Amino acid sequence: MRSRLRRLYHRYRFLALRRVVQVGILFLFFAANAWGWTVLTGDLSSSRLFDRITLADPLAVLQLLLAGGAVAVEVLLGAAIVLVAYALLGRAFCSWVCPVNLITDAAEWTRNRLGFREPPLMYLNRKMRYIVLVMVLVLSFLLALPVFEFVSPISAAARGVAFGMGMGWALLLAIFLFDLFVVRHGYCGHICPLGAFYSLISRFRVVRVRHVKDNCTLCGACFAACPETHVLSLVGKHDGTVNNPECTNCFRCVEVCDDDALFVSLTGGWSE
Repeated sequence: MRSRLRRLYHRYRFLALRRVVQVGILFLFFAANAWGWTVLTGDLSSSRLFDRITLADPLAVLQLLLAGGAVAVEVLLGAAIVLVAYALLGRAFCSWVCPVNLITDAAEWTRNRLGFREPPLMYLNRKMRYIVLVMVLVLSFLLALPVFEFVSPISAAARGVAFGMGMGWALLLAIFLFDLFVVRHGYCGHICPLGAFYSLISRFRVVRVRHVKDNCTLCGACFAACPETHVLSLVGKHDGTVNNPECTNCFRCVEVCDDDALFVSLTGGWSE
């Protein structure tokens, strides 16, 4: 019994912690609106921690600036705090904070259980998200509106939990069905401009996954679990760290590796 619990802990320790963080953040937003808690108020675009520290989504602030909006110094500092945090932690927002990750992971779990496969002709380039990011910034400037904030499923999910879902459920359902029937990790892996933004700023991150080639048996478990499989290009080839900034630091590859060939490492330097 003890050995089975140990195996379960080893395989799901980061996943369980991520779910606690994701659901915990949503709960605190809900509690702020429902019961007046001040631990975390607002939403993922702009919030206050303990009613003292302002935090802001740097991409949302950038859109506001391009749209010609006035942004308070406090909000700019809040955006800087978040920017520096994810520059050091990497694209961790996507796997540790973003509520849409709960939807896309549910679609992946359902896809695996039902044995669904992508249509043979369906292919989306992962670089598309950078094109979407550029379009969001250009349109924010031309239309004088923070474009992505009006259609963001991330904002819809966070605000929906705190203030009532409204029609936001339809957008989230569309993402679930898209990931389930069309493209594996379709929204987060190919479309989301916020994921692209955090990939661009995380080149000097200090938290990375390290690979030990001699321990690897090429079982493929890490590739099956990873939402961004291309970042594991070094697996089975050479020692080193996963340097691709599109890695979300979800650490599922570390959990499912029974060879102890992958582990979390603190390092630095320029990413590929």
